[in-house]
Amino acid sequence: MPDTLGYYDNNAAAFVEATFEVRMNELYEEFLPMVPGGGHILDAGCGSGRDALYFSQSGYRVTAFDGSESIAMLASKKSGLSVQHRTFSDVSELSVYDGIWACASLLHFPESDVPDAIERLWLALKPSRALYMSFKVGSGERQSNGRHFTDANEDLAERWIHHLSQVESFRLWRTTDQRPGRDEQWLNILVCKQHAPHKQLTIGGKSHHFLPKLCHGIRSADQVHMAVAFVKTTGLNLLFPDLISALQRDSSPVTIKILTSDYLDITDPEALRKLVLLQDQGAQVRVYQSRGSSFHMKAYLFAGHSGNDQSWGRAFIGSSNISRQALQDGLEWNYQVDFPPDPGYLEAVSRFEELFQHPNVVPLTDQWIDDYAKRRVPPPLPVAPGSAEQEPSPKPNEVQAAALNALEQTREEGYRRGLVVLATGLGKTWLSAFDAVQVGARRILFVAHREEILHQAAATYLRIKPESRVGFYMGKQRDRSVDIRKRQ
Repeated sequence: MPDTLGYYDNNAAAFVEATFEVRMNELYEEFLPMVPGGGHILDAGCGSGRDALYFSQSGYRVTAFDGSESIAMLASKKSGLSVQHRTFSDVSELSVYDGIWACASLLHFPESDVPDAIERLWLALKPSRALYMSFKVGSGERQSNGRHFTDANEDLAERWIHHLSQVESFRLWRTTDQRPGRDEQWLNILVCKQHAPHKQLTIGGKSHHFLPKLCHGIRSADQVHMAVAFVKTTGLNLLFPDLISALQRDSSPVTIKILTSDYLDITDPEALRKLVLLQDQGAQVRVYQSRGSSFHMKAYLFAGHSGNDQSWGRAFIGSSNISRQALQDGLEWNYQVDFPPDPGYLEAVSRFEELFQHPNVVPLTDQWIDDYAKRRVPPPLPVAPGSAEQEPSPKPNEVQAAALNALEQTREEGYRRGLVVLATGLGKTWLSAFDAVQVGARRILFVAHREEILHQAAATYLRIKPESRVGFYMGKQRDRSVDIRKRQ
């Protein structure tokens, strides 16, 4: 077997000079889009340091090594980078690099050793990142000018790749040698690793946001507990349909307890009014009065029964309050604890129940919201993700605007009553709320034949008249001291 490393040690200067100026831009354009800006690249078998220098000048953090001590020394001087002297067998890192570049370096291994060297690089690569390799096109092993070569074709490359785990995709393509006077073909291999499986940790952002897990928990649980520092209308609107559906579920009663706070006056009065609607359906909602202390709770607890009547529990403890940004868009970490087997869920439930009975905790009432709205002074600048969010004020659509104008005109003509006929879906409930604002109505009675319609109307009216108290007059419920009454 030729002494390949000995060849490069003895011919280091000539090799570095012959390869340092070779342009590789075409290959950089294939590889670098797979690496996040400023990411960490491993140049494995870096040779002259040409590619490592390009990556460094492009803003990436670079680790480079070569198996030839002489070439590593010359590459350090030529590139100005610190090039390590080590071999592929020394690569033992796990999930460290955002991209690995092995250009014309693995081809000197015996064919039987190539899979192990690729596996080492693969383990050192982070999830969802890419490994680039290149070999001279051919088949089998050969010796040339004192060096060992393993050439490769597409079939051999695919066999190597199929031995790797967690492969998301790969691409094979051929290019021509860029060195003057050379016409060899090169096989380029770009392998992308799968994303890391998200098991216990929800990391947020558009690709892994928290909202679907909360909605699934609400839909599947018999018991829902939430404790959050603040509630914004933007976030509550995302959860409200599932919370209402859970409370109205016929198959099994659902216990919902929600605890929020007046900490820093961030919670929206409109959101609190909407939480009152949940109370009307049977939820328990309470407020922690901070009184100058902090309240940074962000916990969501769910419990239920599986098909074999086995009890289960799930807790999410993390950073998400109830705001659109925290549930959908922002980078928020929320860790999932499942029982069984983790008894941490039981501890979280116990601590929640203690907090729900804390001396600073009071039931949510319309009167409490009125007082809070009067003394509330929100921070002038956002203090947490989503803390300054506001839902835009609803505006009448074209049909509703025309109807509002017609109603206003009839009043100017002396009429005290009006009748509006609109097809399903054109927004009769919204129109009635807009018109209530238009005439400056202080008290409103909304009549419908189904509870579902009444609850939908209540949410609609709060969107347009967020300062209003909303109550119901149906069944055994007789709310009289309210601004907007829904009657069946």
